[in-house]
Amino acid sequence: MKGGWCILLYALIITFHLSPFTLNAQSKKQLENDKAKVEQEIKKLSNDLAKAKKNSKTGQQQLKIIEKKIAERTKLINNLDGQLNLLNIRMTQTEDSIALIRGQVDSMKLEYGKVVRALYRERHNVSHLALVLDTKSYNYAYLRTKYFRDYSRYRRRQAMFIQQKEQELNEVGVELKRQQREQQGLLEQHRRQKVELAHEQKAQQKSLKDSKQQEKNLQQQIAKKEKQKRELQQQIQRIINEEIAKARAAQKKEVPVGSKGTKVSGTTTAPSAAEVTLSNDFASNKGRLPWPVSYTKVAREYGRYTHASGGQNMNNGIDLVCSGGAAVKCVFNGTVSRVFTCPNGTKGIIVRHGEYMTVYANMGTVAVSEGKKVTTGQNLGTVYTNSDGSAEFSFQLWKSTSSQNPRTWLR
Repeated sequence: MKGGWCILLYALIITFHLSPFTLNAQSKKQLENDKAKVEQEIKKLSNDLAKAKKNSKTGQQQLKIIEKKIAERTKLINNLDGQLNLLNIRMTQTEDSIALIRGQVDSMKLEYGKVVRALYRERHNVSHLALVLDTKSYNYAYLRTKYFRDYSRYRRRQAMFIQQKEQELNEVGVELKRQQREQQGLLEQHRRQKVELAHEQKAQQKSLKDSKQQEKNLQQQIAKKEKQKRELQQQIQRIINEEIAKARAAQKKEVPVGSKGTKVSGTTTAPSAAEVTLSNDFASNKGRLPWPVSYTKVAREYGRYTHASGGQNMNNGIDLVCSGGAAVKCVFNGTVSRVFTCPNGTKGIIVRHGEYMTVYANMGTVAVSEGKKVTTGQNLGTVYTNSDGSAEFSFQLWKSTSSQNPRTWLR
């Protein structure tokens, strides 16, 4: 009975100590799944960062991706911390199991040793056969025989238990070494992730610094560009006024009055019949004029706007994003009244259509000259291409000194 009680106690103790292993295995599986998801997210963010470095101009997108990577890297480090804590608990439980089994083995060996030594000392003094035969009755003989048989089985069982326990002790020891190797691997991962995190934080600081510098440079570029736009608007307005003044001056003429043929200086500002006809033809095509260029998108519509640097400008026309070197076409019959240089160094053309004028700005080449008659669809030149391969064309439409929204005139 004593041996059976020990076995039952051992089974209960082992069950108590090993049951957390199942829970820990489940927790470990969850942590490993979370870790895999985080590593996948970090890989995706790394790819996004590579794309951002290639495509981003301001660095803001890079900065956001680095911030996300740092957050994911921190999650991964926390995940590894969780796995290490869980593994430390398992290792402690395994060490406790080893101590328990070792104690049981030592106790069994001690008890078994006592029995073996006692039997060895009495091997010449006690005869099992004599003890069996030296009984008063058959029942006593039977009981003694049964006792010796049970005791022999108990000794064999004890020897077998000791052997099993030693085997179990070896297996738990192997498991502990495996856990120790796993711990070393996790610690190495933890160290690498910490190093990566430090690099990413350093990259974040550099990206932030670069981003601020790029933002500053961009604001300066925007301010410079907007200044050039204002100067272009002012320049075009001035040229329009000059053209109107020139036309009015051309209309001035002397008319004879009086019966004796004396002449009195007189003026009239009435346009010629040809100009009236051209103006009427132009006006009758409102909403049906062809676009001056093939464009990919509208960069800015007609009207007042607030630009990125915080100020306001008036756009007297429509700005179009085009392919570099796109052909510029005349939108209606007229006369080239002015070829000029824009504030940013590009070329501009003004075509007169009676009292209406169309303006073509930000051109790289000009194919016409002042005073030349042009027709609808005729090539005027090409759009200027920037150093980065982009091209933006500006088109304006005026009636006398009033700018018009080109959207209402183009088809």
